[in-house]
Amino acid sequence: MELVGTIRHDGDGEVLDDLDTLRGTTRWLQQSGLSATATVPGNVVVDEELRQAVVGVRRAVRALFARAVSPAPPSPADAHRLLPVDEALTLLNAAAGRVPVAPQLHWPAEGTPTAGLLSAEADPGVRVVAALARDAVDFLSGPQREHLRACRAPRCVRYFVKSHGSQAWCKPSCGNRARVARHYERTRGAAGRG
Repeated sequence: MELVGTIRHDGDGEVLDDLDTLRGTTRWLQQSGLSATATVPGNVVVDEELRQAVVGVRRAVRALFARAVSPAPPSPADAHRLLPVDEALTLLNAAAGRVPVAPQLHWPAEGTPTAGLLSAEADPGVRVVAALARDAVDFLSGPQREHLRACRAPRCVRYFVKSHGSQAWCKPSCGNRARVARHYERTRGAAGRG
């Protein structure tokens, strides 16, 4: 979810891409919520090749999110440029499979056991891309996929996981924006008929 959220509305009618520069991609990776089971070093150096690989995984995931929310419309941010599903699947699975991993159990003398993944891959960038792809595979094959929605608020481009029965927007401000837009359309329509 966090990877697809790197495309967002800026609040002024434009769409921002947090991964459009090397600096932005570096910042996002440093702040990202990669799964706790992903062994990803904190000292990843982002070059253009890594940035493009991360953007490619995001593009594949957004295409698969669009399929998951179907027949509802996808996010307007990429509705006009979605990858074909078979291409998105191929890209995502290839990225996830670039790094073979083995689960490892860590159990400190004083504490709770945790699981991690051990990889022999030396390139931290390859490990980052594979971890992002594996997280997407886990999400799309898990129970939360059934609750995935594209926010329908005007100008919003986010996907979200529906947490209650009547939720239609990703956040309250989108709900407010949608209500204001409906009110505007009603009053404009009434004024036109009057």
